[in-house]
Amino acid sequence: MTDFAKPGRAAPIAPIDWHAHFARLADEAERLKQPGETVLLWFAGETSDFIRFNAGRIRQTGRVLQGKLGVRLVAHARQASFTQTVSGDPATDVPELADALATLRDGLRDAPDDPHLLFDTSTWRQSTRRAGSLPDPDALARIVAEAARGLDFVGFYAGGSLVRGFASSAGSRGWHEVENFDFSWSLYDPSGRAIKTVYAGDAWSDAAFARKVEEAAARLPVLGRAPKALAPGRYRAYLAPAAVAEIVRLLRWDGFSARANASARSSLHRLHAGEAALDPRVTITEDFSLGVAPAFNADGYRRDSVPLVVEGRSAGRLVSARTAREHGLSPNGASADEMPETLSIAGGALADADVLAALDTGLYIGNLWYLNFSDKMNCRITGMTRFATFWAEGGRIVAPVDAMRFDDSLYRLLGGELEQLGATPEVLLSDESWGERPTGGARLPGLLARSFELTL
Repeated sequence: MTDFAKPGRAAPIAPIDWHAHFARLADEAERLKQPGETVLLWFAGETSDFIRFNAGRIRQTGRVLQGKLGVRLVAHARQASFTQTVSGDPATDVPELADALATLRDGLRDAPDDPHLLFDTSTWRQSTRRAGSLPDPDALARIVAEAARGLDFVGFYAGGSLVRGFASSAGSRGWHEVENFDFSWSLYDPSGRAIKTVYAGDAWSDAAFARKVEEAAARLPVLGRAPKALAPGRYRAYLAPAAVAEIVRLLRWDGFSARANASARSSLHRLHAGEAALDPRVTITEDFSLGVAPAFNADGYRRDSVPLVVEGRSAGRLVSARTAREHGLSPNGASADEMPETLSIAGGALADADVLAALDTGLYIGNLWYLNFSDKMNCRITGMTRFATFWAEGGRIVAPVDAMRFDDSLYRLLGGELEQLGATPEVLLSDESWGERPTGGARLPGLLARSFELTL
């Protein structure tokens, strides 16, 4: 269900107890299964507020309440699946579940055996229900107006509850329900340049939000100066956590996938093969202690943290159930796409207050965009610097730098050219909102590199 309201007012949608409703559907699935069958259910739901700001004022606000149920029916070595929207009303959803199972049962009669079928057959129970402290959507207009008075503030807020559930007819039940928010905004100067900032988490603070706006506003006068013209070449550079996140977003595609590595298609294949290494200070983990993603998956496997890189050396890959069956491995809870959902890079020794002094002269890069691989097997990445990128001299920001293309290898940036990692990694939530708000995120430090290669 989606509703839109006048600016500044949340839409009046009644809440649904998704936990109780999913339990009812899971009980019904157990009752409906026939001998020799296994039913696997996967649920994704949310109650989210979305608010768009322009010129410091609310321009659009809406609330989305939705739930989707994935139904898998397994019999012997065959499986069939179906996804349906659920309303939260048992009088509607229970009969639709019965109809879905009947349809899948008919389809299995002619389905071929699946040679890579694998799912967890153990019985377990796991539940995470964590309430957050979120801003009142109706109060955000005032909060933003006060913090951004006199500023050209353009932003997008998304916040509310996210739920994921798993159930098998064997009796396993998993539930993940959290409340969080993600607020990204840009402050524009008259020339059209901007400084982008993100504030995300599960404990909103008016003071923390105001401080972030103030810190960005303090750099606005620099945007009005003549931009520093840089020739292509290698420059000393600091990449803020948001810029590191864009690099990590690209690596997530297949960098840590056991399936991609087995076929030599992983962007980090040389690392996993022992042909390359990162700096010994680099440790990367699929870290479920962050609590931003469910500790179970749609195949019924519970998830623990997985060391991926330890002291610069490959330590593990993400193994889905199908990859495990195909390649004779043990599944470790990875989803079907084998992409990290809660990746963490360990911090270093560079305090936030010391970043500019340590950089001295070079690039301060707040964000990156349009990233892709220019040489995948050597993990060479190209993309554009984004607002705001500054030139620093003597530990002071002195001028903006217009967008430039870079082309550099992760093996350099996190290898021989790594000077320091930030001491206080920042938690950044997944911010895609196509179809639904996702779970997951990353905890990432900033990165000080001795050189960063600009090409155009």
